[in-house]
Amino acid sequence: MMWNNGMGWGGWLLMSVTTVAFWALVVFGIVALFRGTRDSGPRSPRRDEDSAQHILDERFARGEIDAEEYHRRRQVLRSAH
Repeated sequence: MMWNNGMGWGGWLLMSVTTVAFWALVVFGIVALFRGTRDSGPRSPRRDEDSAQHILDERFARGEIDAEEYHRRRQVLRSAH
């Protein structure tokens, strides 16, 4: 009488590796799906002027520059357009 339908240890090993690979692919697909839907859409790149203005605002808010210097630098940024 033959047990296991004549499949040797090599067949069982191949079947086990294939099953693990299948479930790893399923989990990877689910993670990729949720990671892709979590994004709120395409991000628009910020213009350099907006970025510079934002940095200037932050420096003024932290007290690194005074009001006079802030207004002078902001005027320079606006005139660069």
